[in-house]
Amino acid sequence: TQDLPLKLFYQGPMFRYERPQKGRQRQFHQIGVELIGVPTPQADIEVITVGADILDALGIFDGIVLELNTLGDTESRQAYRGALVEYLMGHKDGLSEDSLRRLEANPLRILDSKDEGDRKIVADAPSFGDYLNAASEDFYGSVKQGLDAVRIPYRQNDRLVRGLDYYCHTAYEFVTDRLGAQGTVMAGGRYDGLVEMMGGPTTPGVGWAAGIERIAMMIEAPAAPARPFSLIPVGEAATIAAIKLAHDLRKAGHSVEMGYSGNLGKRMKRANKVSASHAVIIGETELEKGVATIRDLDSGTQIEVALDKIGDHLGAEA
Repeated sequence: TQDLPLKLFYQGPMFRYERPQKGRQRQFHQIGVELIGVPTPQADIEVITVGADILDALGIFDGIVLELNTLGDTESRQAYRGALVEYLMGHKDGLSEDSLRRLEANPLRILDSKDEGDRKIVADAPSFGDYLNAASEDFYGSVKQGLDAVRIPYRQNDRLVRGLDYYCHTAYEFVTDRLGAQGTVMAGGRYDGLVEMMGGPTTPGVGWAAGIERIAMMIEAPAAPARPFSLIPVGEAATIAAIKLAHDLRKAGHSVEMGYSGNLGKRMKRANKVSASHAVIIGETELEKGVATIRDLDSGTQIEVALDKIGDHLGAEA
């Protein structure tokens, strides 16, 4: 509270109690962002935009849809909750055991139940939008206007809810059909009541969390890294020349494995072990001629190349 607004991000291992499923492991890893201390829709827009930009930078945003809904303010939420409970009480006989337990404590959670019987019942449930007061409608309208301005498409999902009472206004999820039943990649919302519920002052906040494993499942395997060059100096004088050459090659963006010790045969074995593409051999004879012997470790052929041309030669070979 001494330095608001406050922007936070985190990453790390998490654990869940529920039974593991595909894309929903017992232990998983999560990234998330939080923007605390800003009560206006600009915070919601910025946080959602950060999430969209991350997914876009990872090359997977074209397979993802942003689903959006509003939970309204406290007044709107209470009004809707009352209407929803009244409706569901008339359908108690058809609700699942989980939903019957939620009916008193968390009735809004019944809206996103995966039980087929529950889904049929909530299909005709009252709409949250019918119970929004003017302030809540204005807030939600501003969020959508901001997303339109930054050209982030979204889809209205009236059944997207958050069951805990500290949530309000914007709720959203980035979802995909590429992960089976566990289609949520990133999820978040506004939680203006959380800090106060935990004993602090009234403090607005909005954020999201994303599962790294689910994101990874959507990303194509990265290209194999470039194979290194193995630099093999023979003799003290050659070692100094090799150190300079390794430095120059690395500055040019190449990966270089230095053969530090052992006879030529052992160093060549080391080059093969690290899957080097070429061995660059510098000994006394090469130094006298101002060249290095470059051996292609795939074909076994070798040539002599001037020391000041090795970078160009290996760059062309790569």
